[in-house]
Amino acid sequence: MKRTAIVAALLIGLVVGALFVGVARVSDWFDPGTDPESIAVASLQSVREQARLTPFVARFVTVVTSTQSRFGLQAQKTLIMPGTVRYELDLAAIDEQDLDWNAANSTLTVTLPPIEISGPEIDLSQVQEYSGGGVLMALTDAEKTLDMANRRRGQQSLLEQAKAPVAMRMARDAAKAAVERSFALPLRAAGIEATVVTRFADEGGSRDPSWMDRSRRVEDVLSERQKER
Repeated sequence: MKRTAIVAALLIGLVVGALFVGVARVSDWFDPGTDPESIAVASLQSVREQARLTPFVARFVTVVTSTQSRFGLQAQKTLIMPGTVRYELDLAAIDEQDLDWNAANSTLTVTLPPIEISGPEIDLSQVQEYSGGGVLMALTDAEKTLDMANRRRGQQSLLEQAKAPVAMRMARDAAKAAVERSFALPLRAAGIEATVVTRFADEGGSRDPSWMDRSRRVEDVLSERQKER
């Protein structure tokens, strides 16, 4: 049977160093007074170059028990298995259609791709096993069968914990905060008082990407900045 899963720790990691480097580089391209659309498009290019972001890392522990009965004998093994899960965001999947600039209230809305779960990575040094029914395991392959069942169910349990609402909410909040900074800092550096809001597509709301049809390409923006220097 499967016992109650135990969450050992949640390790919050806003891995935004690379994003900040890109933001600093983007900020150098613009002088005060540059229109926010151009800054948003150039910031998007910098964000996309970072490829993937790992905004959140969580560690979970699962406890599973499997039992086998043969020839009137019974064998049982319990597995305690910790694992680390990484929550990742594919920054390269964000495109211009995911940006919405509302000039009326100076708000830039960025729609993010879904969070992806990587792992679990099992910490083999911390795995513990307890068994009973040595006679049956000595006479048959019951121990191998129990080990396979426990490992399979243990990994499934870790993934279920990783997908739990609380863990997913923390991962999504961390991802939104990191991306918000990467767009907000260049706007602030250009002297533009604007609010950056990040959202996931399943959070509802509407977007109007029509301004992107009127905005300039990143290549055009960079070309203009080079000519001015």
